[in-house]
Amino acid sequence: MKSQGFVPDIICGHPGWGELLGIPYVWPQSPILMYQEFYYNEHGFDSDFDPEFAKQQSDWSKKTETYLKNANSLLNLQHATWNVTPTNFQRSSFPIQFHQRFSTIHDGISNHAQPAPDKSNIKVQVGKQTILSDQDQLITFVNRRVEPYRGCHSFIRSIPLIQERNPNAIIVIVGIAKGVSYGSPCPQGEWKDVFLKEIEGHYDPEKVLFVGQLPYQDFLNLLKLSRVHVYLTYPFVLSWSLLEAMSTGCAIVGSSTAPVTEVIEDNVHGLLVNFFDPKAIAAGITDLLHDGDRAARLGKNAHQRAVEQYSLERCLPRQLELINLVARKVIGA
Repeated sequence: MKSQGFVPDIICGHPGWGELLGIPYVWPQSPILMYQEFYYNEHGFDSDFDPEFAKQQSDWSKKTETYLKNANSLLNLQHATWNVTPTNFQRSSFPIQFHQRFSTIHDGISNHAQPAPDKSNIKVQVGKQTILSDQDQLITFVNRRVEPYRGCHSFIRSIPLIQERNPNAIIVIVGIAKGVSYGSPCPQGEWKDVFLKEIEGHYDPEKVLFVGQLPYQDFLNLLKLSRVHVYLTYPFVLSWSLLEAMSTGCAIVGSSTAPVTEVIEDNVHGLLVNFFDPKAIAAGITDLLHDGDRAARLGKNAHQRAVEQYSLERCLPRQLELINLVARKVIGA
């Protein structure tokens, strides 16, 4: 492209896999806007959050591992004209000396994630025979992969109490059951099976549906039917699924961890609970299932917050404005 005379006004990219490292040497005059997701830290974020799964390693080993995981990020931060990240929490993970070259703008949630005026027309088929409708008392839980980083252990451990207090509830867990996306792999088998083994004999497996990945419209319809949506996460990258659940008007039970508290104020946009406390998770779910008015109020507030601050219609103009500013070298020059 360069040999044909092409010179970009701006280069936008995700630096996570290293593709941007050589770009400044190809087009040294073109500004670079980088989408930054997360910077690993030894303390205060994901790596030392969960003592149950913390690696047993020496201090020097942990520091070295963290340093190496950030090597690519540090090289790209040196090259970036400007950076954009989705949340203030994610921005806070980066070294403070780079903060002045960051903007916080979320990617934006599709306007297809909206509450349903009439839920009676919505049907979602999961598996070959199960069809879910607004007649079901649905509790939803979503992970890209079912793993501890997204609280699968705490949620699965809460299932016996959820079912004891809500015998008609159907629990739907969306996500790939094999492997991990972020944390350490399960030493034997899959994390899902490890935690289900813990509660074996204390819950009704017929009312716990692991549905794997769903087509996007089915996923949104499931959220629209959900009576309570549960979202748990380490101090790590915020999942789109939480904002999509909020946008559809779900009543949320979320972990009181920093990525979530940035988005949800307790008892305003949802209920916040201790990530590690299955009893608190079950209690929050039960409160909302038994108090429809409260659930409706929180769901309405969650929808309003998602639309006002995280909708594509709100975020896209800000993204385009930032691209224009960086391209014109108004900022970052």
